[in-house]
Amino acid sequence: MNDFLHFGSFLLSSNYKTQKDMKYNRREFLKVSSASTIGLMALPYASALAAQNVGIGLQIYTIRDAIAADLEGSLEKVAELGYVNVELAGYSDGKLYGMAPKKFRKLLDDLGLKAVSSHTVVEAKSDGINAQQMADTHAELGVAFCVHPWVQEEDRKVERYKQFCEDWNGVGEAMKNVGIQFAYHNHNFEFANLDGIVPYYDILLKELDPELVAQELDCFWATKAGQDPVEMFNKYPGRFHLLHLKDMSEDNTPYYTIKKDDIVSVGEGLIDYKRILSAAEKGGVKYGFVEDDNQGNGKPFQAIETSINNLNSKILR
Repeated sequence: MNDFLHFGSFLLSSNYKTQKDMKYNRREFLKVSSASTIGLMALPYASALAAQNVGIGLQIYTIRDAIAADLEGSLEKVAELGYVNVELAGYSDGKLYGMAPKKFRKLLDDLGLKAVSSHTVVEAKSDGINAQQMADTHAELGVAFCVHPWVQEEDRKVERYKQFCEDWNGVGEAMKNVGIQFAYHNHNFEFANLDGIVPYYDILLKELDPELVAQELDCFWATKAGQDPVEMFNKYPGRFHLLHLKDMSEDNTPYYTIKKDDIVSVGEGLIDYKRILSAAEKGGVKYGFVEDDNQGNGKPFQAIETSINNLNSKILR
């Protein structure tokens, strides 16, 4: 077992919240019950994770509307469904979801959740206060990864991508100094051909220092752009520390615009996640986060429950 908190080992261990503060109550009962009713697949699931060395979690951007209405209640539901690792998407000005990092960390601890990663938009220059404050805040929170999630449409030009690489290498150095791995999360537009240049391959993977900026491969968006994640692992081994896991219902690749209507739960669509996760070690994958940009088409908790059930019963067996 490595230093990362694996979901499978959590299910098989006694690493639930103790009774030290008398909180072994309905919340804890539901968490244990959830772990027992995910299809009685804890052992095969844990074995698969141990073999592949991948921790499974949830990108809580998936439940953003629910979080806006009830942060603690929504996170409690996530824990009850059996998720342990989470990736955040609510950093701003030194706070997480409006809370100081220590306070937010305590909220997660009380629910048996662990923030492994955080999506954080960086303001360009590595010597700017934004990057350093972001690094310090997340070090206090205790995440292992910070991820830049998006490039604005007006910036999707060759020279801007090159400038971003220079800037992000600097941000990665600042993150490394506080013990955090910086990373970049793709969509599909990075694979579009710009006058003979494919930014993802010809700029990002060439000019980003792999020691300072890892990749979070969104398997859905890469597939939508006509890419094969397993082939990417084979060609660029060790570069992809994180994955986003969501499925697609339409085989209309490749396309390079953003369309979310065909996002479905993991295991409900056309992407072969058994094949992808079986090759994860080659890619350097440490964590995979279930995500649904479209919030389950209005049923986010049902969607993420389906994903974790399918991972247990069909994919990680």
